[in-house]
Amino acid sequence: MTSTSTIYLIPSVLEESATQTIPAYVKDAVGQCQVFFVENERTARRYLKSIWKEMVIDNYTWVLIDKSNNVATLTAFNRHLRDNKTIGIISEAGCPGIADPGQLLTDAAHAAGATVKPLVGPSSILLALMASGMNGQQFQFVGYLPIDTTQRREAIKELEAESAKKNCTQVFIETPYRNIQLLETLIKTGRPNTKLCIAADITAPTEYIHTKTLAEWKKQLPDLHKRPTIFCMLAV
Repeated sequence: MTSTSTIYLIPSVLEESATQTIPAYVKDAVGQCQVFFVENERTARRYLKSIWKEMVIDNYTWVLIDKSNNVATLTAFNRHLRDNKTIGIISEAGCPGIADPGQLLTDAAHAAGATVKPLVGPSSILLALMASGMNGQQFQFVGYLPIDTTQRREAIKELEAESAKKNCTQVFIETPYRNIQLLETLIKTGRPNTKLCIAADITAPTEYIHTKTLAEWKKQLPDLHKRPTIFCMLAV
């Protein structure tokens, strides 16, 4: 199959009121789309209306990215590719395809010969790294660490050792309600002089970004309960 579709990877806000972080040309791309693949239709519609108040929602086709059924999502996506539709992929927060299920659709678009256009927008991972003061030339995003305490400690030790060996910044995340448990495990497991950047509520009025050693964090832990947070670690 060779498709003449154009696929726009549409960034979303990290915090609902932070529409100033979305470049004006994103609105232009939205206007060209005929179909939107989204993680949550209600929040996606509300977001697009916030950046383009004149948008007539019912003029577009909306398809849910079903994380539990990739086959169904890809089948729907390929059907629109065959029809040469202009498609927008919207992440629930941040940039599609970065720690996000949109990557599967983008891969299918390339396989079909469609044109893929990534649009500039906020990425919590990159913003945290930018603000961390850590190595931005050698870094890796490892996603979620294991939930099991023993496995988590082992993962932290491995990441810390690799960071020290390669001067590599390790970037990871946690489900917001488990942030405190992760931070406590980091402090108990890591070396006292290992640096940790905690970047919470990025772009929100309550934004909190600080880098300290684990020994310094041990003296006073921030309140991270249910706050979207990126952790950056650099061992020395």
